[in-house]
Amino acid sequence: MRALKTLRGPALLTLASLLAGCSKLVVLNPAGDVAAQQGRLVVMATVLMLLIIVPVIILTLLFAWRYRQNGRRADTDYDPDWHHSTKLELVIWAAPLVIVIALGALTWISTHQLDPYRPLDRLAAGKPVPENVRPLEVQVVALDWKWLFVLPEQGIATVNELAAPVDRPIHFKLTSSTTMNAFYVPDLAGMVYTMPGMQTELHAVINKPGVFHGISSHYSGTGFSGMSFKFHGVSDQEFAQWVAKAKAEGQPLTRAAYSELAKPSERTPVMRFSSVDADLYRRVLNLCVEDGQTCMHEVMARDATRNRSHASALALAAASEDAMCTAETRKDLQEF
Repeated sequence: MRALKTLRGPALLTLASLLAGCSKLVVLNPAGDVAAQQGRLVVMATVLMLLIIVPVIILTLLFAWRYRQNGRRADTDYDPDWHHSTKLELVIWAAPLVIVIALGALTWISTHQLDPYRPLDRLAAGKPVPENVRPLEVQVVALDWKWLFVLPEQGIATVNELAAPVDRPIHFKLTSSTTMNAFYVPDLAGMVYTMPGMQTELHAVINKPGVFHGISSHYSGTGFSGMSFKFHGVSDQEFAQWVAKAKAEGQPLTRAAYSELAKPSERTPVMRFSSVDADLYRRVLNLCVEDGQTCMHEVMARDATRNRSHASALALAAASEDAMCTAETRKDLQEF
């Protein structure tokens, strides 16, 4: 006991120092409206489930204590004089049923409201998106092991760094170069997967200025732990300065430069590109960056044409066979 008392002080001090680094839970207190709505959904779902979990735990402990072996009621026979209770059955079955219905309704509504493909209709609670505001388009490519951000409207690209104006909708288009990954900025919105040859989307907004942490939330190989980036929430003026800095300091991101960039590397420092090949993202998405490669959409178009031609040929053959059978049947009937 004396040893435990001796260790209690340092242990509490260590625990306090660890908790001091967690001044807030990002998921429950984010800087973006979409992430805030998702955080409230987590809280509401947890509270609804606790309405069942907490009473069950309390009653379990109460019965264990009340009818323990050495307790006053240990020798008392627990022999209730009933075999069925309608009231008890209603409580036992109705309460979970109501919770499940409430969770189902909440999840169904929130799934549609927080669909990452759904354009934003508000910047924050009680603050709708102005009609004259265009979303900031950001094309995201998950590389091994770094993040490439292309801003087509601004004509620049960056690696492991992204900035966006506060209270401006952001429209992310995401894909991957080689393997499945997941894009996640906890202050901005929930994670969205990226896959080679496919495009996913995310609509979000940042409501507070600051520097926020972005990560890869899906294991993707050796450099996964260092695949992080900084997301800057800035004013319109600071965003213009950030774009100007990329144009002044960066080099052009051509298809050849992208091929070099796409080679696996770990903990890649921030890189900026002053211009971007206008067709680069489309080629990355369709897996045809290198010269001579056939793009995925061209392959799919050929397959679709081939399938339609094959289906037409089968339909024509079936029609000819039907016509032949009809003629033979008519001849047989005439002879009969």
